[in-house]
Amino acid sequence: MRSTGFRRTVAALGVGCLALTACASNDDTASGTTRITVNCMPPRSAKVDRAFFEEDVAAFEKQHPDIDVVAHDAFPCQDPKTFDAKLAGGQMEDVFYTYFTDARHVVDIRQAADLTPYLKELTSYGTLQKQLRDIYTVDGKVYGIPRTGYSMGLVYNRRLFERAGLDPDRPPATWAELRADARKIAALGDGVLGYADYSAQNQGGWHFTAELYAQGGDVVSADGAKATVDTPEGHAVLRNLHDMRWSDDSMGSKQLLVINDVQQLMGSGRLGMYLAAPDNIPILVKEKGGRYQDLALGPMPGGKGTLIGGDGYMFGKDDSPEQIRAGLKWLDHMFLTPGDGFLGDYARAKKAGAPVGLPEPRLFTGAADARDQQVKKANANVPVENYQAFLDGNHKLEMKIEPPHAQQIYSVLDAAVSAVLTQKDADLDQLLQDASGKIDGILARG
Repeated sequence: MRSTGFRRTVAALGVGCLALTACASNDDTASGTTRITVNCMPPRSAKVDRAFFEEDVAAFEKQHPDIDVVAHDAFPCQDPKTFDAKLAGGQMEDVFYTYFTDARHVVDIRQAADLTPYLKELTSYGTLQKQLRDIYTVDGKVYGIPRTGYSMGLVYNRRLFERAGLDPDRPPATWAELRADARKIAALGDGVLGYADYSAQNQGGWHFTAELYAQGGDVVSADGAKATVDTPEGHAVLRNLHDMRWSDDSMGSKQLLVINDVQQLMGSGRLGMYLAAPDNIPILVKEKGGRYQDLALGPMPGGKGTLIGGDGYMFGKDDSPEQIRAGLKWLDHMFLTPGDGFLGDYARAKKAGAPVGLPEPRLFTGAADARDQQVKKANANVPVENYQAFLDGNHKLEMKIEPPHAQQIYSVLDAAVSAVLTQKDADLDQLLQDASGKIDGILARG
């Protein structure tokens, strides 16, 4: 869910050829040059990020004069409406962006190159977190490289915590504590809410999944064949939301909220807590009126699990060995060098006014992670102490990616969450039974 080599390439190819991915993706090894197309270049509207991206690709081409990189901008980087069609039609870039949830699908439809024989070309591979590498590993073979990752936690307002008599350095560790803290914050009055959650546009289902993971549950069985939402853990998620909404009145009367609604509440100082990843913090400040000093992060309540997401790059099934080797070198240069590159040059980001010091993404392990964190800390321009609880707690949780057919399943679960938050007499048992049957149908259709 997130967010070049034009030096020689654009002038040589011209606009007509750039419009056809297949034209730009030919491996021009006959002339001694390997050409690769890549996507997810920031759009022109993102001027700073685009400039950084172009700068980094130019530096890469200077270091590797035998490689031409043709970058295609995109926002979003992956459009679900066209993704499969581009793959099937041979129009996908040689090195293409994917969400974690798409990795297995691309392999299953046989559109991904097996990178296993070429991993020695990626010097950073062994430094990446294993749980992220595993997302792109199918039956022992590697089909993609993670670029970034996030985990869900609890965003909260330190100032409201203090006003409610709560310790801003101690966010709630359990759902019972969260419920009690939300009541105290809501008791401040003047339209202040203790807690808010999404319940529309599939976002309610997304957060139900995150909360189910936090309870130690799962949305589908390990073999991906059956729904596992009609369980004690699933009931606990809906019961908690129902009671906070109707018994405690800590969530307010306006429901069917989506991410923008909740971010507006938090940015305006009228919300105590909501679930989100660290990348919400700069959005709350830059777009919603919040202040870095007021915003903090805690681990996912419950202590059992959290939802993770992120993205990476895969390679087309028809890529030549030379293109695969070139693409892996490009990934090393752009994204996978600790403290450097498009995502890790913290000094450059700080100079441009971007936030530096957020606890995620955290891609590396061991010495590589230590190096990355050292450079990040040296250039931090946000209150890193506000995120210490998240750093201390979230890494201890079981990390789980989104379920298969996530958006279809989220649509089903949306109905359960919205019913609980808008109907005081909602039948939790029936809601979960209905959801379970519909999810079984989605899984059966494949």
